[in-house]
Amino acid sequence: MQEVKEVIKEYILEEFLPGENPAALTDSTPLITGGILDSLATLRLVLFLEERFKIQIQAHETMADYLDTVADIAQLVNSKQ
Repeated sequence: MQEVKEVIKEYILEEFLPGENPAALTDSTPLITGGILDSLATLRLVLFLEERFKIQIQAHETMADYLDTVADIAQLVNSKQ
């Protein structure tokens, strides 16, 4: 699970938070409710997760309930593998 979290953090930092201190992105940083990810960024994240981890994410799983924090995202990915 830690490896999954690291991959997710690396992607988010690279794509949506360039130049940010990596330590500022924790497992519990609110991504959607905190305004880091908008709807388009969330879609890009879902596509990345599906390709990188060879999983399929359902439409209802693209909401903040499943994708708001790195911990939430890692839990979703792990439930699919």
